[in-house]
Amino acid sequence: MDERRAYIKNALESIRASLPEGVRLLGASKTVSAEYINYAADCGLDLIGENRVNELLEKYDDINKEKLEIHFIGALQSNKVKYIIDKVSLIHSVDRMSLAEEISRRAIAIGKVMPVLVEVNLGGEATKSGVRPEETADFVRKIAPLKGLTVAGLMAIPPKSDDKQKNIEFYQKIKQIFIDISHQNVDNVNMRILSAGMSGDYLEAVECGANLVRIGSSLFGRRDYGTGQNA
Repeated sequence: MDERRAYIKNALESIRASLPEGVRLLGASKTVSAEYINYAADCGLDLIGENRVNELLEKYDDINKEKLEIHFIGALQSNKVKYIIDKVSLIHSVDRMSLAEEISRRAIAIGKVMPVLVEVNLGGEATKSGVRPEETADFVRKIAPLKGLTVAGLMAIPPKSDDKQKNIEFYQKIKQIFIDISHQNVDNVNMRILSAGMSGDYLEAVECGANLVRIGSSLFGRRDYGTGQNA
């Protein structure tokens, strides 16, 4: 067994042991080759998330889809929806009406209902996509009537910080928004997934109510951005 495989096997066991029952682990597989993604599946991983449309298309045929469910977790351009609509089971990053409408249109065309998460920009950062926290409930109500999609929850990435308490405050904020929307009982909105927490802060996210965590480098090892994918 090479070092990378040993790392993945041990990391997967460790991360799973740290997660309470009911919290799902998503392997954030940006830059990771299908070889190592499939090895993680052999070790028990059942869900991955890809950030880039082109990279997903390059790897798609080689990914073991019998063992792995695939989500799209990155920023998504409307003109690329057509390439992934039949390849993923959930889109985490819906943040504007035009994107929701395109997902709706493309899903209807293939007879599919695509579950989506509304991405929330918790810190109001100009460099990040996402709906402002105070506008999230209104946005959910606006996209809910669209055919071909269903709102399955929220996704959030807080501002980068090494301050655990700040992370907790942001995750408490997204949990409260999640609860508030759940209580509104909007048709075609089933708030069942709160996707929050990554390698550096997933334990805080889980503590605050996240039930899906997106773990990349802590699971697969250091990313190699120079080659596009890890060999």
